[in-house]
Amino acid sequence: MRGTAHKALRYNARMPESALRSPAQNPLADAIDPARVRRALVIKLRHHGDVLLTSPVFSALKAAAPACEIDALVFADTAPMLAGHPALTTLHAVGRDWKKLGALAQLRHEWALLRALRAREYDLVIHLTDHPRGAWLTRLLKPRWSVAPARAGRPKWWKNSFTHLFRTVGGGRRHTVDMHLDALRRLGISPAPDARRLHMEPGEAARATVDALLASHGLAAGDFIQLHPASRWFFKCWPAAHNAGLLRALAARGERIVITAAPDPREAAMVADILARADLDPTQVVDLSGRFSLRELAALTSRARLFIGVDSAPMHIAAAVGTPCVALFGPSGDREWGPWGVRNEIVTSSHACRPCGLDGCGGGKRSECLESIGVPQVLAAVDRVLAP
Repeated sequence: MRGTAHKALRYNARMPESALRSPAQNPLADAIDPARVRRALVIKLRHHGDVLLTSPVFSALKAAAPACEIDALVFADTAPMLAGHPALTTLHAVGRDWKKLGALAQLRHEWALLRALRAREYDLVIHLTDHPRGAWLTRLLKPRWSVAPARAGRPKWWKNSFTHLFRTVGGGRRHTVDMHLDALRRLGISPAPDARRLHMEPGEAARATVDALLASHGLAAGDFIQLHPASRWFFKCWPAAHNAGLLRALAARGERIVITAAPDPREAAMVADILARADLDPTQVVDLSGRFSLRELAALTSRARLFIGVDSAPMHIAAAVGTPCVALFGPSGDREWGPWGVRNEIVTSSHACRPCGLDGCGGGKRSECLESIGVPQVLAAVDRVLAP
């Protein structure tokens, strides 16, 4: 446990940071000194891709504060996106199913989590969304410093829960990774360029499993193109007929393709439809859909020569493991969500209304901006990415 003097420094009236750091060191009046941060907690309670896009925050904070222990709090099903990150000390998880277990069981889980978090005695909490849990936890954990997004219309208690609020840029003008890193910038920590890359660690067990499976199909690293046609949101998906046409065109060039998807009945049906329409020999396209955990999928993608897919968590995984990408975007914003930090081509339509953010045109679950993208456009993007 820390000494009494340190606790007094944490909880009593704070010395102005400007007195600790001169303007020559940092022009931000309330900048923090990273060297004084012993433990930090990063909170991101969102979906898989959103969580993976926080990985540079851990790298950048560790680069600025090498002695700092950095923890994360995420939903349990998204934990594999950060597991094994070299800058991560402890990965805490919230079960999405806790509410279904009954009030008493949920209370036990919540209390155990709070005790585990309190035991870490965080100096800094970085809350990267406007999820109310992050604000309540910050109040309960009482870190010396805390930062969260400045959201218009948030109640006064939200603003008073944090020592710092970082501004966000709307209108799809800033990538989500940079918006996450803005939390550090608001604290006076400038992210080092080489710490801004995505990172996902598949692990040796996942690599071994994938390499053995690829070998059983006569494939090795760099021998194949990965096609991942699905997203959890089907209005982001390219039509099955178009995917089948792309498979035929790639096979005609002599490419071997591995097709992947989540272990989900709807995605399995989509892949079956694509393969039936393509009507290719199994030696040309290997169906590995529904076969992998998230970390195994990362291991497979790291072995691919090229990833082709839509706006989805697997697209972000491809960027995180350094695999070049061809990404198809329809109603979602490519400037906010495009592949980060790898060679890539984004294929979109010329519809003036995109990105609209709607679940299909008029909410009809079909996105004409995606349906209008032709196979030749995607093939041209593939050629540009694979060009020497």
